[in-house]
Amino acid sequence: MASTSDIRKGLCIRYNNDIYKIIEFLHVKPGKGPAFVRTKLKSVSTGKVLDNTFSAGHKIDDVRVETRSYQFLYAEGETYHFMNTDDYNQITLQESALDAPGLLKEGEVVKIMFNTEDSMPLSVDMPASVILEVTYTEPGVKGNTATNATKPAKVETGAEINVPLFINEGDKVKIDTGSSSYMERVKE
Repeated sequence: MASTSDIRKGLCIRYNNDIYKIIEFLHVKPGKGPAFVRTKLKSVSTGKVLDNTFSAGHKIDDVRVETRSYQFLYAEGETYHFMNTDDYNQITLQESALDAPGLLKEGEVVKIMFNTEDSMPLSVDMPASVILEVTYTEPGVKGNTATNATKPAKVETGAEINVPLFINEGDKVKIDTGSSSYMERVKE
């Protein structure tokens, strides 16, 4: 058993007869009344996200997890295939277990969290950022970079993100996997 002071991003807890992963949290100490922790929880079985507030000192049932490195092989519909980088065993996961499946490129190494009690995969932790090539976007106009205007662009995995106007087809861009947003252009 853990308490609200142990809450951190990525912690897996048992709540309402399901296992949830904490994706956001905020400790709040109002001027009047007791402190509390506002959290955003994601179900590892259904992928649903819910907001919940725990009062300070509340006991939470944490789940012991183990993290292993896996390489993404390919996607088949909503099923994603991964290979363990240590012993080459393969597993399949549903699309709902991934936070940003559209940004996952074949060969990318991710961390998969497993429940130590029954060795069931709980969630996939993507790298903080990925570098992808822009496959389609409207051409940029010279001198059109004074504002923070953006345009849609399709990257090599098929995902669509907003990029600045100066990005062209063939450019490689760094994308934040947490918010699926453009970070910077990458020169080779």
